[in-house]
Order: sequence, then structure tokens, then C-alpha cells
Amino acid sequence: MTNAPLFDPDGVGLDNGNYFGMPFTTDEAALVLLSAPWDVTVSYGAGTADAPDALIEASTQLDFYDPAAPDAWRRGIATAGIDYALLELSQRLRSDARRVIEHLERGGSTDDLLIARKLARVNEGSRQLNAAIGEEAARWLDAGKTVGLVGGDHATPYGLIRALAERCDSFGILHIDAHCDLREAYEGFDFSHASIMYNVLRDVPGVERIVQVGVRDFSAAERRTAEASGRVVQFDGQQLLEARLQGEPWHAVCDRIIDTLPRTVYVSFDVDGLDLPYCPHTGTPVPGGLSYDEALYLLQRTVDSGRRILGFDLVEVCPAPDDRTDAIVGARLLWKLCGQTLRSNEPK
Repeated sequence: MTNAPLFDPDGVGLDNGNYFGMPFTTDEAALVLLSAPWDVTVSYGAGTADAPDALIEASTQLDFYDPAAPDAWRRGIATAGIDYALLELSQRLRSDARRVIEHLERGGSTDDLLIARKLARVNEGSRQLNAAIGEEAARWLDAGKTVGLVGGDHATPYGLIRALAERCDSFGILHIDAHCDLREAYEGFDFSHASIMYNVLRDVPGVERIVQVGVRDFSAAERRTAEASGRVVQFDGQQLLEARLQGEPWHAVCDRIIDTLPRTVYVSFDVDGLDLPYCPHTGTPVPGGLSYDEALYLLQRTVDSGRRILGFDLVEVCPAPDDRTDAIVGARLLWKLCGQTLRSNEPK
């Protein structure tokens, strides 16, 4: 371990620019974390582009003992360098996207020439993001690393999912979210945060199943898309509420969810899949959802079942300057995702 004599896991968190203050280099670590400071197409509240830096800062306040994955971190969690050119591009394109959204909210059309030009810029920029994330993910995957992504909005993991699909015959996605994200080119944006799972269904046939947990704010068209696809299974908010009120134990609900997953799983975790107190400033908040403990137990039980997590994303964390809740919950979710991912990939 680099700087091992200087690193005390029971000591003060290190402010070294890495998630959790970890001392590992990307060469040494089993798990590499990519960052995607991007929130161009968010349709309500912005700010999740600031999440990577905020989570790095908050993550140094965690303790490293995790009873659900003891010492998993010792296999190495490294932080790939953040490409701040993506943040600058996001900030430039956000003003174009905002103009498009405001135009549509006033009853305008995407056929308007000025709006069409802005849409074209945003869509081209989104393709640049996808290419950048895909290329970086491919580099680390080909080096034998497991890769996790920290967003940014929910558009950001597309490139990682594509890179994984090019290297794995098939896998499923455990999708924790308040929204289905099955809209086609929402608001005219080809790679909207509300379109990630639609785009995966369309472009990534290697994803054999998307299991959506906690979805509770979606359109009738999205429900029809899910039902027609044959590749989407939903445990929506209404189903989970009824199970809870009828006394079904959460471990039994988790087992029903896990039974629909293939043996290899990618986890896409939108923080708004949790109830509002855990993510009060996320871009599109929805009451209801999972508790923090329920979500962690689902992840743990997924790994207990023998399934392997081949990668993950954590998205839509929106830090606030006067409230640390979002950042500290996001940092702890990231820590648990890292631990369970490493545990599921332990050498047999």
C-alpha cells in the first residue's frame, strides 16, 4: 500500500483529494472510482455536478469498519483524476438546456430554430460525455479493475454501462430510484437524466434485466415501455408500501427482488430512491421510498445470495451549502457500495 506507514484507518481522515482519504493508487487498487461532474439536462433542481467534490470532502469523516464487509476496503479503493473540463462543459451547456426547458414549459416546440440549435449543442455535448466516461472506464476495466462511478446526474453512467457490456456477455441492473428513467429523449435531450434506462434498453442488449426498486413517480408511457420490453421488472412504491402494511418482512421482499436478478449485477443507485429526509436537496425529490437501512440491507442480501456486482453508480446527490445531509448520506452510501462490491468480487 502506498504511504502505508502514514495511513491510520482509525485516525483522522486524510484530506488528500481521494474518496475516503484512501492512500491507494489506481495501479494498486481493486476498485477505481470515476467522477462525472455533470448535470446538464436536469429538469428541476441543479447542483449534482458538485457532488464528486462534496463527497470527497464528506467521505473523510467516515470510520472504516463495516460489519457487513469487514476489511473489504483493504483490497484498495482508488480515485481516478476528476476531469474538470467536463464540469466546465456541463456549466456551459446547462444554460442552453435551461433555455430549452423554459421554452417547452411555456408551450413552445423543439422545432423552433433557436431551440433546435441549443438542443443540438446539448446532445453533442452529451455524446462527448458518454465517450469520455466510456473511454476512461474501458481503460480501467482492461487493466483488471472494478469500476464505480460518482455522478453527476443519472445520464452520467451510460458510458460505463456500455463499456461493461462490451466486456461481459450479459448482466442485470439493480436500479434503485424514484423514477423509471424510461422516457425517450425527454424534453428533446437524447441523453437526458430521465432517459438512461430507455437508452440502455435500446442500445445495450447485453443487459438482460433491469430490476427497478422504489420507483414511484413515472408516466403511463414509461409503465407501458416497461411492460412491453420483457426486460424490466418493477417493485414500485405502491407494491413496497402494500408489502410493508401487510407485514411482509423486508428480508422476504428483498429475496423476491433478488430472485429476479441474474447472477451478475450492476447497481445503479439514484439517491432519490431513498425517502426525502435522506436526500432533501436532490434534483427531483419524491416523498416515500426506501429507508437508508432498507437500501443497504438489499445490497448486502444481494451479495449474500452469491451474486457478483461488476460495477455501480451513485447519482443525483445534490450537496447544499447550508445542510450537510445530502453529502454525508451520499458519502456513506458510496462507502457501502464500495464495500459490498469488493466483497462480491473476493477471490474464491
